Amino acid sequence: MENFVDETTRQATRQWTLAQPAVSAFISSVVRDFRDRDDVLQNVAVAVVESFHAYDSNSPFIPWALGIARRQVGLYWRRRGRDPLVFDDDAVACLAIAFHEEAQTRSAKFDFLQDCLGSFDGRAKKLLGLRYRDDMKPAAIASETGMTANSVAKALQRIRDQLRACIERKSLEASVP
Repeated sequence: MENFVDETTRQATRQWTLAQPAVSAFISSVVRDFRDRDDVLQNVAVAVVESFHAYDSNSPFIPWALGIARRQVGLYWRRRGRDPLVFDDDAVACLAIAFHEEAQTRSAKFDFLQDCLGSFDGRAKKLLGLRYRDDMKPAAIASETGMTANSVAKALQRIRDQLRACIERKSLEASVP
C-alpha cells in the first residue's frame, strides 16, 4: 500500500502532537463551551497543517501554534458576537504567553524524567518496565518477579518518589543561573 502522507505533513503532525496539549489548554481557558472548544481546536489543527510551510523550523513550534490559536480564537469571538465574558486581545495574548511558558516547563521536566529514568538499573528498572512499558498491574508483576503484590506496589511508590525528587532537583539546578 502506498504512503499518501508527504514528509511536510508528517513533520507538521509530529510538531502538532507535541503542541496540542498546550494549545488545547489555552483554548479551554478562553472558550467556555466544550463543543466550541473542540471546533476551535480542530480549526487550529487544520490551520497549523495548512500553514506549516510558513513555519520557521529555527523557531520554537509551540509559540507559533499558539499564535495560530490566538487568531482562531479571535475569529471564533468575532463570529459569535458580543459575549459579556470575552477577553480582550491583550488578555488573550498574555494567556498564550503563559501557556507557552508552562509548556516549556513541562517539556523540560519530561527531559529531566528521561535523565532520571536512566539512573535506575536492576530490579527498579525491571519493575518500571513491567509497570509502564508493559502496562502490567502490581499483581501481574508480582507473579512475574516472585514478589508479593504489596511489595511491588511499595517498591513502585518508592521509585516514583525517587523520580519526583530527581526531577525537582534537576529543575532547581536548571533554574539557578
